[in-house]
Amino acid sequence: MEVEIELKGKKLFLETGFLAKQADGSVVIKYGDTHVLCTVVSEKTQKENLDFVPLTIDYQEKAYAAGKIPGGFFKREGKPTDREVLISRLIDRPIRPLFSEGFNFETQGIASVLSYGDENIADILSIIGISAALTISDIPFEGPVGAVRVGRIGDTFIINPENEEIEKSDINLVVAGTEKAVTMVEGGGNEISEETLTEALKFAHEHIKQIVEVQKELQRKAGKEKKKLEEKEEKTSLKEAVLKIVADRLENALFIKSKLERHQAINELLNEAITSLNTEDVKREIYNDTTKDLTLEISKIFEKILESTIRQNIIEKGLRVDGRKPDEIRDITCKIGILPRVHGSAIFTRGETQALVATTLGTSEDEQKIDSLEGEAFKTFMLHYNFLPFSVGEVKPLRGPGRREIGHGYLAERALSYVIPSKEQFPYTIRVVSDILESNGSSSMATVCGATLSLMDAGVPIKAPVAGVAMGLIQEKDKTVILTDILGMEDHYGDMDFKVAGTEKGITAFQMDVKISGISYEIFGEALQQAKKARLHILQKMAEVISEPKRELSPFAPRIYKLQVRPEKIRDIIGVGGKVIKGIIEETGVKIDIQDKEGIVKIASTNESSALKAIEIIKGITQEAEVGRIYMGKVSKIVDFGAFVEILPGVEGLLHISQIAEKRIQKVTDVLKLGEQVPVKVIEIDEQGRARLSRKEALREIENKA
Repeated sequence: MEVEIELKGKKLFLETGFLAKQADGSVVIKYGDTHVLCTVVSEKTQKENLDFVPLTIDYQEKAYAAGKIPGGFFKREGKPTDREVLISRLIDRPIRPLFSEGFNFETQGIASVLSYGDENIADILSIIGISAALTISDIPFEGPVGAVRVGRIGDTFIINPENEEIEKSDINLVVAGTEKAVTMVEGGGNEISEETLTEALKFAHEHIKQIVEVQKELQRKAGKEKKKLEEKEEKTSLKEAVLKIVADRLENALFIKSKLERHQAINELLNEAITSLNTEDVKREIYNDTTKDLTLEISKIFEKILESTIRQNIIEKGLRVDGRKPDEIRDITCKIGILPRVHGSAIFTRGETQALVATTLGTSEDEQKIDSLEGEAFKTFMLHYNFLPFSVGEVKPLRGPGRREIGHGYLAERALSYVIPSKEQFPYTIRVVSDILESNGSSSMATVCGATLSLMDAGVPIKAPVAGVAMGLIQEKDKTVILTDILGMEDHYGDMDFKVAGTEKGITAFQMDVKISGISYEIFGEALQQAKKARLHILQKMAEVISEPKRELSPFAPRIYKLQVRPEKIRDIIGVGGKVIKGIIEETGVKIDIQDKEGIVKIASTNESSALKAIEIIKGITQEAEVGRIYMGKVSKIVDFGAFVEILPGVEGLLHISQIAEKRIQKVTDVLKLGEQVPVKVIEIDEQGRARLSRKEALREIENKA
């Protein structure tokens, strides 16, 4: 069974019933030469005592899809790459909110790239394919979801731009949504305006609606009947009993300003409710079953009461849990240069969120090699985010970065990538590390701010400072409140979470997740303007500490010097078997990077005198003879018609017999000896770069000067 739709002049096909037929839902989605197999499977029995949707999404790229054999010792795909993790998150985010709250069946979606074309669309196809597989399966799912990528060249928006178009675009957004509204956005822009972003989302949604419709067509042709979820009746009497215990004290607990103290007070209320109500008398009265454990049920009721209380206070009183007004930002403090041996460092603190950010400058040897289906590439700017367990008062084993850490780091990296100088302007590899020391809302945006400060402290000539802020939304019927600089609780219980990062001029990164059916573009535009106001406030606070990059690098950072030589001279610098270049490195202790075709030699060292010594040696090797200049040369070879004289290391010229002396001589050996030092003047360099020398002119000029 197959359905199709035309997008940007190409057919997009959704096919089912051919591959992976034992999955609950299986769809092969094709666009050009890119084919992705998307499958979903749900367990037949539900898990008890779960308070979350047990959904796992995995995206995997098969090396054979691009006609490649994986590198490494094992020659097979290993653990997920950062790209695969990021796309797995990208698929998950618009899909997860469309499962009912009571859905407790372990479910897995897998998107496998089987063929990789030039369309640069595997991530978009995977979102659509997983949605389509869920839509035709018997799994309860309130989709479908459509997705597109949006670019812009000049004033023209482009749907699903290819690689060449993306390079010319000032916008790169992935937008997903239902037929009603946009629900997820991920991407960035080159300092774009809030109005431009809004127009991009409107443009994207028109195409999303078409993609949703074609999935519905596939469902009509091949869809299974959806499983009915068992509706669990909430006992009103138990809810009233919980309310009776906590109602009078819950608001007092909620408005404690300190996060840890607030959570402790709330947990004490919850534990009191569980202790008071999880008794045989209550179980008998409500369920007529003294063996039933009411802990989870009481916890869920308490959670709903807590959510309702938070939302009502915001909607009706404009009062947030830490006492702020909706558009108020927490106190901000910034410090730079706090780590003496680090090339650049900063602490950015906003309320109870704190990021320690360090910048390290390296050479081309430190570039990250990325081997993907698109080919091999090298990365010169990296941002790594670490969420440490003590930042939220928890005890957890330290492991490698998880999906959340990779995602948050990539968002911050994207926000800063538009202001990082080019390799030609600043020939360093830049690594930024953000360690989250405290967390209560938007540590990724704190990372953006801290990274900007750290980069400027390191002397990286960024184009402009970048700041970020997390925004939220509470919507009840006809009332809407937009929240600036949200807390963790406001993110959890709110209807929208969107993060905006950018410069004073415009937006560089944007991420949005909407948990409700959708918001109007008017509200979205208002939220963007409120975010802009917050961003400018944060940038001003940062500028009070440092407003532009330092002029000097840290004394512990490597100095990189660049020499331009003739490409054919590169072989002389390297020498046979690399003997010459190894000798320079051993003698001076510097790092040397050579770009053969361009004739560029880069010397890096933390010791200036060592670098200058290496430069002197290389200049000596690559020096070229200058017409009119006198050199003290060494006779390297004598022939009948003259002699060859080495005037520079590796550079010889011909001293013709007629140019040896003022008087005519019979034999060269009457005047010159092999190995003798003689003054010679360069009188000509021919088209092949060979020098003609004159001893007599050199002597004449020396004598006149005397």
